[in-house]
Formats: sequence, C-alpha cells, structure tokens
Amino acid sequence: MNRSEFIAAYGGIYEHSPWVAERVQPLLGDQRPDTRTLARLMADCVDNASEKTQLELIRAHPDLAGKAQIAGELTADSTEEQSRAGIDQCSADEFDRFQALNEAYKKKFGFPFIKAVRESNRTEILQAFETRLENDYDTEFETALLEIHKIARLRLNAMEQG
Repeated sequence: MNRSEFIAAYGGIYEHSPWVAERVQPLLGDQRPDTRTLARLMADCVDNASEKTQLELIRAHPDLAGKAQIAGELTADSTEEQSRAGIDQCSADEFDRFQALNEAYKKKFGFPFIKAVRESNRTEILQAFETRLENDYDTEFETALLEIHKIARLRLNAMEQG
C-alpha cells in the first residue's frame, strides 16, 4: 500500500486528523500491518505528539448530540457511532441534558467531552458525562486521549471486519 492509498484508507481513523496516518505511514513502507499493530503505532504517534497537537486532536471531535449532528455535519464514522449509541433518538429532555452537559464540560475543560460511544447507550453516556465533570483538567485530558485511542481501535476493527 503506497503513501496516498494508506492515507486515503486510514486518514480518518483519528477524527479530522490525517496527520496521524501521515506520520505512521513512513514507519510501514509499503507493508500493510495487522490491525493491532496499526492501532499501537497510531496511538504511539498521538502519545508522542506535543501537548498542543494533542489538544488540537481532542478539539477536532464533535460534541455528542451537538450542533454538528443537528446540521448533518458529522463524519460518517461519528454519525454511525452516535447512532449506534441511540444519541439520534434522544427525547427532548435527554437532548437538553446533552446540551447542558456539553456546555458545562467545555466551559470547565476547554475541549469537548470525548467518549467511545459505539458500545454504549445514552444513559451510560450521560452518567459518564456527569461523573467526569467532577475530574480535574489533567485527568480529563488523559481520559480524552484514552477514549480517542479506543475510538480509533474500534474504527480499525470495523474496517477489518468490512
């Protein structure tokens, strides 16, 4: 797999951050790694990026049940993930709660709440939101990166399964 093919295939694994695939591809040359190896290499790339670059990656993620979803501006992966979690089926009260929690979270931390929602439901997500609002900045920054890596692994697994 050449560079352009690799970036076309894997550039969206990390939300709006093709730089991850761009930095990993030279490590692989033309070989196509197994999913586990690729997930590890991509995570290492993010973990070794500057804190500023990591923050930009975190901020590249959409709010859950946010304006991008309403406007139909989510990536295909984010749309599918939020749909699987039932976020597109929110009651008016749940939607209002998501909006209030998104606002409170961004006000406190300066970045959106990140959770790998593919294997969650609305109730679990809202509970996690409320629990994590009690954390400090450093804990949430690290948690956001861990959740982003989980999202990436789930996306890579979904690609592998076809």
